[in-house]
Amino acid sequence: MLNAKERLLRRAAQDIHSGMIVNLGIGLPTQVTRYLPADLPVCLHSENGIAGVGPQVSNAEADRNLIDAGGAYVSPIKGTSYFDSAVSFAIVRSGRLDLTLLGAFQVAANGDLANWMIPGFFTPGAGGAIELAQKARRVAVISTHTDKKGRPKILERCTLPLTAHNCVDRIYTDMAVIDVTPNGLEMIEIAHGIDQQDVINATEAKLDVPEGPIPTF
Repeated sequence: MLNAKERLLRRAAQDIHSGMIVNLGIGLPTQVTRYLPADLPVCLHSENGIAGVGPQVSNAEADRNLIDAGGAYVSPIKGTSYFDSAVSFAIVRSGRLDLTLLGAFQVAANGDLANWMIPGFFTPGAGGAIELAQKARRVAVISTHTDKKGRPKILERCTLPLTAHNCVDRIYTDMAVIDVTPNGLEMIEIAHGIDQQDVINATEAKLDVPEGPIPTF
């Protein structure tokens, strides 16, 4: 049986469709590759200069020159191409990404995203997230619903430095799938074994729960 993290990653993978160009951000998003069908014709982009990212591989199998944005060893697939940062970010800035999946420290009810720094802690810099969040045609977040101290990560307003304004379209967590709509946050799916009230209690922002049964994942 899949655990909560595995169910979350599998659910996010289900929204990656044939023909898409998709960027997978550092952290949970890069692990989505494990749940994509091997024969799915999709182009995975990594901002460090790869189009056509294959599955992650072990140290024993690795080409030590081939890593994803998070530093994990990955494999090539038929048609994989490599390029420098200028070309990689030209792909991002020109709006060619159908979807980017990003991690998050916080997400606001209006789709604001904070995912690049926590004041007082070391950060290597903003990286590519700022441009990915602004330029991808669709932006989704993969995250735990609460932080390590049990505090909500889905807030009415972000309290951490923002990555981008009004950019997030969908949030996948270990508790629910939530869409950011013009009318606020709407829960569209709930994790198996999770109670609706538990999701509401773990969400600081107002969360709309449709009437009737909600699909589970």
